[in-house]
Amino acid sequence: MLQDPLFWHALKNNLIVVAVSAFGQIPIGFVLAFILYRKMVKAPGFFQAMVFLPQFLSTIVIGLLWKRMFAANGPIAQLLQFIQQDPDAQFTLMLERSTVMIPIAFALIWIYTGFYMVIFLANLQKIDTNMIEAAKIDGASEPQVFMKVIVPILSGTILVSTILAIAGSLKGFELIFSMTTQGLQRNNAMVLPIFMYQTAFQDYSNPVRFAYGAAISNAIVIISVVLIIISNWVSKRFSPPEDN
Repeated sequence: MLQDPLFWHALKNNLIVVAVSAFGQIPIGFVLAFILYRKMVKAPGFFQAMVFLPQFLSTIVIGLLWKRMFAANGPIAQLLQFIQQDPDAQFTLMLERSTVMIPIAFALIWIYTGFYMVIFLANLQKIDTNMIEAAKIDGASEPQVFMKVIVPILSGTILVSTILAIAGSLKGFELIFSMTTQGLQRNNAMVLPIFMYQTAFQDYSNPVRFAYGAAISNAIVIISVVLIIISNWVSKRFSPPEDN
C-alpha cells in the first residue's frame, strides 16, 4: 500500500477534503451562526432554512446537481463563456487532475456548512448575553466580541465539530462518487474510501485485492485517530485556562 502511488494520491485528495471541512465548513458555519445570533440579517428564519436546506437532500442528488453545474457545457461553463465573450472556450475544471477537487470543495461547503451553523447557533443561544453587552459597553466591536468572547467560550464546540468534520471527510463516498464519474475513471478525484471500495469489491475473484482493501480501511482508521489527536492537542493548546 505504501508503495502504491494511487494510495498517496487518494490520501492527498482526502486531506484536501479534511482541510475544506475543518477550515471551510466550520469557520463559515460559525460566522453565519454569529450573524444569526446577533440579528445582523433580515428574515433570520428564512436565512437559516436556506443554509440548512441541503441537509434534507440526498447526497447522490446533490452530487449529480453539482456535476451538471460544473460540466463542460453546464451553467457555470456557459456563464464563463459569456463573460469571456468566447463561445468556444473550454471548461475542463472537472476533468483536470489539478483542479477536480475545486468543484468538490464548493459542493462540500454548500452541503455541510448549514449543519455546523445549527450546532454553533444552538450553543450561542446558551451564552449569557450580559457578557456580550459588557464587552460592547467597554467599546468592543463585533469582530472583537466574536474573537475575544465567543470563540473562547465555544472552544469545546469547535473541537467537537472538528472531530465530526474529520470523521465525515475520511468516510465520505457518495458525493465524490456521484460527482466525478469521468474523474474516477482517470483516478483524478480518487479518495481513500472510493479507493478501498474499488480495490476490495470490484474483483471478487482475487482474495489479495480484498486484503489490500482491508489494509486501506485500516489506514483510514489510523489517519482519523491521528488527526483527531492533533485536533484535541491544538484545542487544549490554544483554549483559555480554566478558573479554579
